[in-house]
Amino acid sequence: QVQLVESGGGLVQAGVSLRLSCAASGSIFSIKRMAWYRHAPGKQRELVAAISSGGSTNYADSVKGRFTISRDNAKNTVYLQMNSLKPEDTAVYYCNAEIVRLISPFATEYWGQGTQVTVSS
Repeated sequence: QVQLVESGGGLVQAGVSLRLSCAASGSIFSIKRMAWYRHAPGKQRELVAAISSGGSTNYADSVKGRFTISRDNAKNTVYLQMNSLKPEDTAVYYCNAEIVRLISPFATEYWGQGTQVTVSS
């Protein structure tokens, strides 16, 4: 079994920073792409940021320059540093990872349970 456990969400005022963490655990051989998505009420889920196993990153235009994704491969953990938060960043943030398990040569996509981020104006 593999689990992704997120932490770091909360209620904050506009302009402040938050850091989300997502730790993968279980029978993991390797982790390929890791990413953060968000889902706001009345909107479609959107990709916020992604990072490859080699460290290449990409971001949604709405967060470029404010958010930074990073990973610690030794800890199987991905982070999302969110600065200058805006009310429109309010959403449930989900961690996503492509994981190769010890029992299979193929990567499988896993999701975390989500963590709420609420930014008040």
